[in-house]
Amino acid sequence: MQIHVNPMRWPVFRQLFGDDLLGLREAARSQATEGLRARTADADKVVSSVCPFCAVGCGQQVFVKGGKITQIEGDPASPISRGRLCPKGSATMSLVSGSDRELRVKYRRPHGTDWEWLPLDQAMDMIADRVLKTRRETWEEDHPDAGKLHRTMGIASLGGATLDVEENYLMKKLYTALGAIQIENQARI
Repeated sequence: MQIHVNPMRWPVFRQLFGDDLLGLREAARSQATEGLRARTADADKVVSSVCPFCAVGCGQQVFVKGGKITQIEGDPASPISRGRLCPKGSATMSLVSGSDRELRVKYRRPHGTDWEWLPLDQAMDMIADRVLKTRRETWEEDHPDAGKLHRTMGIASLGGATLDVEENYLMKKLYTALGAIQIENQARI
């Protein structure tokens, strides 16, 4: 029994003997690929963002459906990355949906050797209490030689280079409102 196979069903033959020499159109298609849809096709909305991994600040498009991220891709409108992402930037969806993502707060008490789990509300209250206590204990109202100071030297901020402009703006406003004057960013160091 002889089986006859039409060689034009094979993509390489379609590419070489058809009118799609670069293999960008019908030469690269099959019945399986015709039924595929992009994960971005069903998105309810697309949110512009910035990759959080390094100081480059590549633009990202975050595709959302039903309140959940379905895909993250490079933003073609970004003058920095022009739609491209490195492997780390391409994998940023795992920051939100990865199985290793921590959803609770780990805390190790002073001089402790073990971690314990805390509810997020409790951890946030602990941070707020410590910030207010430090500000209260280190507040400098005025100085005999310098006059009015209205500052604290007990609180400082060193921002990261992966923060975008808006995040840095809000941090600067927060720390200035607290009276901190030691506010710096890694991008300037």
